[in-house]
Amino acid sequence: MSEKTLCIIKPRAVKKGLTGKIIDNIIENKFKILAIKKTLIQKSTAEKFYAIHKDKFFYNDLIEFMTSGPCVIIVLEKVNAVENFRKIIGDTDSAKAKENTIRNKFGLNNRANAVHGSDSEKNFKKEFAFFFTNDDIIEV
Repeated sequence: MSEKTLCIIKPRAVKKGLTGKIIDNIIENKFKILAIKKTLIQKSTAEKFYAIHKDKFFYNDLIEFMTSGPCVIIVLEKVNAVENFRKIIGDTDSAKAKENTIRNKFGLNNRANAVHGSDSEKNFKKEFAFFFTNDDIIEV
């Protein structure tokens, strides 16, 4: 069954000019792009988005990183989109990510790992609401 997932191309990857290469990788893996936008995530939004990590040692650095420059946020669709996207992005730590995954090719380390991907359909729905409305989805 077709489902949706969220991709955030993080500030370092955008700044390094990797957006097109990452999107090419997504398209090559047969994901359909339903919505896309480039935005600067505000600190208050980042704090809410990453609230699950609030008590972790890396929280403040994560918020600073995610608000340090523009991100590209994409809604993707494919059969088993969440699982399939997580396979192509690889491990959170770019150094441990399998060869040829997005994080392996374009990430720097555990925190500057090029992209975010939803970890469940339930979380996709929550994450989607931070950046899009249903009116933003274009089905063709």
